[in-house]
Amino acid sequence: MSSKKCANCGRNMKQQFIGLQHCSCGISWMKDTGYFERTGDMVFALERKTIQGKAKQVPVIKYRSNS
Repeated sequence: MSSKKCANCGRNMKQQFIGLQHCSCGISWMKDTGYFERTGDMVFALERKTIQGKAKQVPVIKYRSNS
């Protein structure tokens, strides 16, 4: 599996989780959503889901609340 190239700066992206890669310029790539820009309130986590009868961990994006 090859590393993704950043759509913004062209550098190689680093993998945080399977299906989620980040670049130091602030762009991320997620398997189901594609390229997007990170914001300060984003939190990346693994969530357990049952897919076709198997328990798998998939990356999700959660947002911090300011309360």
